[in-house]
Amino acid sequence: MSLLFKSRDKQSNTQKKPLLLGVYFFMLTIIRQGIHSLGEMWRTPIASLMTILVLGLSLTLPATLYVVVKNVQQVSSGFNDAAEISLFVKEQMSEQQTQTLVKRLALYPEIESVSYISSAQALAEFKRVSGFGQALDYLESNPLPNVVLVTPTSRYRKPQAAQKLLDKLETEREVEFGKLDIEWLERLNALLSLLKESVFTVGLLLLSAVILIIGNTIRLSIMDKKEEIQVLKLVGATNTFIHTPFIWTGVWYGVIGGLVAFICVVLMLWWLESAVSMVAGVYQSSYILQGLNGQELMILLGLAVGLGFSGSFIAVAKYIKEIEPDRV
Repeated sequence: MSLLFKSRDKQSNTQKKPLLLGVYFFMLTIIRQGIHSLGEMWRTPIASLMTILVLGLSLTLPATLYVVVKNVQQVSSGFNDAAEISLFVKEQMSEQQTQTLVKRLALYPEIESVSYISSAQALAEFKRVSGFGQALDYLESNPLPNVVLVTPTSRYRKPQAAQKLLDKLETEREVEFGKLDIEWLERLNALLSLLKESVFTVGLLLLSAVILIIGNTIRLSIMDKKEEIQVLKLVGATNTFIHTPFIWTGVWYGVIGGLVAFICVVLMLWWLESAVSMVAGVYQSSYILQGLNGQELMILLGLAVGLGFSGSFIAVAKYIKEIEPDRV
């Protein structure tokens, strides 16, 4: 019995070897054709360079718009929450009643902290900031009300939750009215949403154009090598053997075009860095433009390769099958 099992093991091993050798030679042929297609591009440098630049610039625009959205979100990330609610106390309320309101508000679970600014403190600060100190001295009475500043907890800092909290606080008998300046925040979020949709739409159109450009370039290459393809089919070459060099060409266009797009984005950010620093300096702050990180670069290259593969595959599948040895 042992001899029988040994013979079966030998047969299975001999069956596996041709299969492994077939896979090895198949992959080796694919790699050789990829290197050969890169050499073909090198033999026509002007045409290849023009195609690569067109692809690179077509990918640069959606990549640039993505970087713009990324930086705008970075700048506005600190303003996504309603940081403070201002409660204006009724004029007839005494200091003791106002302090009672402050203590009562501090017990709210929705509120993180409460601070009180008296009308005298508000007037003194306004004199210091506005520069109208001498003119304000002629006022017969203080026109500013007492104000209670409420800082919501993180859960209630979103615009809708903060608005509900404001409505609740305005029901307090000592409060004349409250103020929550979130209209600008809602407008900013709406503009960001519009910008994201615009980036998606423009990117989709440009990426479709990239597929068409690569497909047309591969089609011209197929037509230029029509006689060679007829000879290959006549001697019995497989479709995979004929298709692979053209598909590799599309992939190479995608890889190099993606790198060109990345370089263009880096150069653009370098060019704008001084202008952004100048604008940030006017507001007494600093900001460093955020470019594409390593993961985003890999996504860009993967997308470019996918577009190159798609465009070349469509052209190969459509035009090579129409070329037959018996057709002149």
